[in-house]
Amino acid sequence: MDVLSQVLSAVRFEAAFYFKVNASAPWVTTNPSMDEIGSIVMPHVQHVIPFHVMIDGDAWAWSAAGDTEPQTLRSGEIMILPQGAEHFIASDQKPNMIPKVDVEPYRDAAKRVTPYNHVQIGGDGRPATFVCGYFGCDARPFNPLLSALPGMMIVRPTDSTWALMQNLIVSALDEDERPEAGSQTVLAKLSELMFVQTLRHYIETLSEDSVGWISGLRDERVGAVLRLIHTRPAEPWTLDKLAKEAGMSRSALADRFAAYTGEPPSRYLTRWRMQLASSLLSNSSVSIAEAAETVGYSSEAAFKRAFKKHVGETPGRARRASPPAIGQA
Repeated sequence: MDVLSQVLSAVRFEAAFYFKVNASAPWVTTNPSMDEIGSIVMPHVQHVIPFHVMIDGDAWAWSAAGDTEPQTLRSGEIMILPQGAEHFIASDQKPNMIPKVDVEPYRDAAKRVTPYNHVQIGGDGRPATFVCGYFGCDARPFNPLLSALPGMMIVRPTDSTWALMQNLIVSALDEDERPEAGSQTVLAKLSELMFVQTLRHYIETLSEDSVGWISGLRDERVGAVLRLIHTRPAEPWTLDKLAKEAGMSRSALADRFAAYTGEPPSRYLTRWRMQLASSLLSNSSVSIAEAAETVGYSSEAAFKRAFKKHVGETPGRARRASPPAIGQA
């Protein structure tokens, strides 16, 4: 399994669709921050990421964080707000009025069981159709992906990626038109695939001189070390051993790894082990001793000390506070 897939699995990534919006110009939507509605739309996850798929037509989109100018959102494109900021989508770049945040539609939608909640907005001008949904994942104790993503992403598919995107969107719409048993699960899995495809496209478009965890995956030396840590987390890695595997000196590896990830390999390894342990402990059939051994601790006492230091609570307390693992009753 590649590093990105392992991270998505360990942070218990999942997804859900919520709204299908049919709009006619002029129109504008104010989408609340996840601080306001995250606990409503996905109450059992730590971090919620909103996304929008433009099915037909076009729109303008921008974040309330003010970190980007309004961008066009065209048919087939996907907009993602990794940090969960309040944002706007509108038929015009500069709408006359921005509506206030209203959380009630989200409370109502959370109570329904249909694959989509249909919404009709706007006047009688040019039409647009888009789907809104949410990704959920762990943010603690360690999710290296979240901090590596920008505040707002709009994927403009290339020819090679558009065919898959289009098939996913069409499949989602088919579930909406002909809902059958398991429709919500199918839609959730489709949206997970969209997210992975979006990440892959984003990685491909990063400049050669970019830094950060995602860019580190592409770097020959740092990427090799990340693969070792993620595929063999229980191994007693030292800086010497990792440097030897990467074909670098200790100091060169330490500097290069920190330049991409923001921390030395030893700290990264420990934090990743704690994330894996947290995920394991969400499963009631895994004991604390088993979790400790799986992530490389022969001593349960040493594991408990490390867990308390890096997570801020004991493994037992973390287990009691954790939601059930996905698929676990």
